[in-house]
Amino acid sequence: MAKIEKVETLVEGGKATPGPAIAPKLALLKVNMQEIFKQINEKTKDYAGMKVPVKIEINTETKKFDITVGTPPVASLIKKEAGIELAKITEEEKTAGKTTTGNITFDKVVKIAKMKQDGFLAKDLKAAVKLVVGTCNSVTGLQVEGKRPKEVMKEIDEGKWDDLIK
Repeated sequence: MAKIEKVETLVEGGKATPGPAIAPKLALLKVNMQEIFKQINEKTKDYAGMKVPVKIEINTETKKFDITVGTPPVASLIKKEAGIELAKITEEEKTAGKTTTGNITFDKVVKIAKMKQDGFLAKDLKAAVKLVVGTCNSVTGLQVEGKRPKEVMKEIDEGKWDDLIK
């Protein structure tokens, strides 16, 4: 009976290369690495600039493989939707009075929650939205609808955003 080997990695969308983290594993299995990375890059090109989880299942006898691409981490999706490359405020910027790195609309928060809901341990969409807003709080200087994420979290609890969470 054929044995299936699984290799899991995190790659930058559309830019996967046989680096030191994954190449040795694939070399041991004697598979066509060039074809694997070509397919990974094709499947992840829509996630350019974000880290994406990839699972490769390889039949050790036939050398056939199957590639499964997951969704990027919530923080990566938030940064993409908010148009942030680096969530950092330098001392120079603080001195100049800058306290935010970006702003994300509540609609985009709901969009991310819907994308990731299956992977969350959330009982409903409202709970998933709260998880995304909580992650926004950990992205330095990011605001939700021009407010601190903790304020928006209280508003969600009060029911202010219920009409947008559908």
